[in-house]
Amino acid sequence: MKCYPQMYQKSIYEIPYQKLKNKNIKCLVFDLDNTIAFIDQKELTKETKKLFQTLKKDFILAIISNNTTKRVKSYANQLECDFVAYAMKPFTRGFRKIQKKYHLRPEEIGMIGDQIVTDIYGGNRDHVYTILVDPLGTKDLKITSFNRLLEKKILKRYEQKNIMKKGEYYE
Repeated sequence: MKCYPQMYQKSIYEIPYQKLKNKNIKCLVFDLDNTIAFIDQKELTKETKKLFQTLKKDFILAIISNNTTKRVKSYANQLECDFVAYAMKPFTRGFRKIQKKYHLRPEEIGMIGDQIVTDIYGGNRDHVYTILVDPLGTKDLKITSFNRLLEKKILKRYEQKNIMKKGEYYE
């Protein structure tokens, strides 16, 4: 299933990163909006900065976002990590850029995001390990509203088939 995440956790703080390291994941790619920051947030929290500092010891870190360079670069600078803006997820261009730059195979990358339609589907299309997290907030960009409608339908189908249920986390 192209839209099914390999892992589902409440937030980026709940992910068992050691398990990812044990799976030979070498690079963690994070979505920006509603994954590591609220869409109207300018400065990252100390908790997020601390998490990224800790993760840098074991992983290459990057942000892949469909948002503008100005917005994405601001957060990447705060976290001292790489980024790809205008990634056009679910297309695989952003993932391939990271693969090429760091000489990685797709299975060595973990994609962490809050949207099934862009983050999970895009990561699965490129055969990276996908991790879904709940959105930080309910406020979304206008374009995301359509994706959320599709996501609700997908999640309803998953729940009916006993595949996945919103709020029931798994590793």
